[in-house]
Amino acid sequence: MQTESAPEAHQEHSGRGPSGLRRLSLAMLTTERIGEKFTGLPDKSTPGRVLAAFKAAAPTLGFGPRVIHVIDWLFSFTQPQDWTAGHKPLVWPSAHLQQQALGLGVTQAKTLNRHLVEIGLVTMKDSPNGKRYGKRDAQGQIVEAYGFDLSPLAARLAEFQAVAEHARAEREALRHLRRRATIARKGLDQVLETAAELGFADPVWRRLGEEAHALCRALKKVANPDEIAFGVASLERRQREARERLEFLTSPVPEAAPETVDSDPTRPENRPHQYNYKSNLHPYQDTVMASEGCKAQGEAGVQTAPPARPGLPPSPQGGHGAKTARQDAGTVLRLSTDELVRLAPRLKPYLATSSPAWPDIVDAADWLRHDLGVSKSLWGEACLAMGREQAAIALAVVSAKPAGHFTSTPGGYFNGMVVRAKAGGLNLARTVWGLRHIQQTGQSGKDRARHMN
Repeated sequence: MQTESAPEAHQEHSGRGPSGLRRLSLAMLTTERIGEKFTGLPDKSTPGRVLAAFKAAAPTLGFGPRVIHVIDWLFSFTQPQDWTAGHKPLVWPSAHLQQQALGLGVTQAKTLNRHLVEIGLVTMKDSPNGKRYGKRDAQGQIVEAYGFDLSPLAARLAEFQAVAEHARAEREALRHLRRRATIARKGLDQVLETAAELGFADPVWRRLGEEAHALCRALKKVANPDEIAFGVASLERRQREARERLEFLTSPVPEAAPETVDSDPTRPENRPHQYNYKSNLHPYQDTVMASEGCKAQGEAGVQTAPPARPGLPPSPQGGHGAKTARQDAGTVLRLSTDELVRLAPRLKPYLATSSPAWPDIVDAADWLRHDLGVSKSLWGEACLAMGREQAAIALAVVSAKPAGHFTSTPGGYFNGMVVRAKAGGLNLARTVWGLRHIQQTGQSGKDRARHMN
């Protein structure tokens, strides 16, 4: 016979009756009804699976660590055959053993046992004399036992599994939401860094950044999935808004198609630039490029002379087979290094020679970009999109612009040129021609003023 007594068990009563047994409560009756539904564990279920399901569901159901610990301890006294049909998982550890194993006092142990009954985890099967004891036969089957009946735990297996699965799904949803929040925050930070690098400093960018960081701080304190989902959606909306704003500000501006100029145009400011040209049949000749055959003296030339235009001086003719300098108002022209330095004098301090070749121009532009606020990465993109020499020409053009010409910064303006170059919409030759015209007309005005004085 295997017995363990609990002489103090008879003291667990209200003192109102002579039986010495514990007082029944509605919670105890409810738990007993749950335990009566136990008819053995389902197929492929084991006591270990019941205990695992209970532990997984316990935090969601509000069961504290002490409850989990005592249930785990009681399970250690059961045997597999106790969980089969026709049997009950009864255990009978003494109160003294319970107090020692769990580190509890007498009152704490009594309070904990009653709590286990009230939350529907165990029922108490009391002996007539209030003692806990039991015995097994030679096959290990329980013959007689009084103590803790764990049947309610087995009967609630499906509930525990459902609660645990719901908690797992909720944790996964929270993990996914927080991952989305991290992606949105980092994406917004990336957009804001790019905007700052390009010189976009209007209050909208600051507002987006402040609102996003406030949302991130608030989300760290929230545990409700619905509230987190709402906050994440707000954060993602701001990230999209910032990205769309950046794309709009850096999108290439479509260039207007050339118009036919009337013989008496109504817009005088357009007269010097409005001409009709034939389609370019020689794209190689009409590309702004650093020719390896450029003369050190900076002479600009082309391989063939275009037809003379009415109202313009005829092209000077050389000997047979000699190259002829272009004198027409074409929109794309060959450009020498010396002329580029004259057009963009800010290049000159960075040149190591007075007769620079195109590699010298490229090196000087790489130094000049620091003054214009052009990052190394943007310079690399420009070299890939346009070629090193044309990227240097574009940077030189930006350096020749007056400070009031830029709506943001010189670096932002240069970024716009790179974007247009990637889209195939940058006409660098026309830009250079416009710079030539500005300098020529400005110099002519100075000469006339000096002559009048």
